[in-house]
Amino acid sequence: MKKIKVLIVDDSAIVRKVFSQELSKYPDIDIVGTAPDPFIARDKILKLKPDVITLDVEMPRMDGVTFLRKLMKYYPIPVIIVSSLTQKGGKLTLEALDIGAVEVIAKPGGSFSVGDMSGQLAEKIRAAAKVRMSRENTNYLPDSEKAEPMKALAETSHKIIAMGASTGGTEALKEVLSKMPVNSPGILVVQHMPAKFTTAFAERLDGLCQIRVKEAQDGDSVTPGKALIAPGNLHMILRRSGARYYVEVKNGPMVHHQRPAIDILFKSTAKYAGPNSIGAILTGMGVDGAAGLLEMKQAGAGTIAQDENTCVVFGMPKESIKLGAVDKVVPIHEIAKEIIKMVEL
Repeated sequence: MKKIKVLIVDDSAIVRKVFSQELSKYPDIDIVGTAPDPFIARDKILKLKPDVITLDVEMPRMDGVTFLRKLMKYYPIPVIIVSSLTQKGGKLTLEALDIGAVEVIAKPGGSFSVGDMSGQLAEKIRAAAKVRMSRENTNYLPDSEKAEPMKALAETSHKIIAMGASTGGTEALKEVLSKMPVNSPGILVVQHMPAKFTTAFAERLDGLCQIRVKEAQDGDSVTPGKALIAPGNLHMILRRSGARYYVEVKNGPMVHHQRPAIDILFKSTAKYAGPNSIGAILTGMGVDGAAGLLEMKQAGAGTIAQDENTCVVFGMPKESIKLGAVDKVVPIHEIAKEIIKMVEL
């Protein structure tokens, strides 16, 4: 078995120790070194040639975002951002994802136990190791497709759109949601991200999109022209009361090492919206969402998967296709158009 070589870059000796101890328990992961700042990290990267780096964003001497910018320019390598659960941490993390970081994890502490962190971080390292870094995530879109949002629908539809994404998903979701028309059907989104980072992510999307985007709160109505992002560390479930759709946001066991889990959203959408829904599975590693998308399809929903060529990691879409859960496989820049076609059927 070829081990994944990991370098841990963090100014906290405790974090370096905890990550090293926890990750050493996994037979497929090899901690080749640690560094307290980017200057030492630079030398260790050249010497140790790691497959994946975990990088703190807030460090003395040089912050993680500045270091990441240099790294992506001169020595592209899969990077997992390690950030504190603060407003500043959230904003720096989104900037890092824009630059080319592939994953994010919260520093252990508070409600986020070391045990939970360990399993999630190992999964993220495996996902990051599969990322093809030769292609910048934002450069695979044809210029003609980096376009305006679509025109408003002729009639407002009360269908439900459910979407799920993981590794590479922040950019993929930005591409899809920024094209949705102002009176788009209500949209529910699960992006695998820690608590509080989803708040900053929703705020950022809200500023870029014609539709309104917000982090979901328990009891929020699902209405046209609005997208609800599942909060990190909580599951989001679609419910129905009469003609009104709303979401339940709640704790619960992790599913496929994830909370929020895409399967939880998709299965509830199959149950309560059935043929009145559309499901889309985007870039990410693992199987989360595949079984739920199959339930949606079996309930009469239209289903879409992002194609391999435009995925940062072709995991969840591939598993969904293998299960027979997908009607259409399309590149990321065509997903919004495909969703609207299904809405208008």
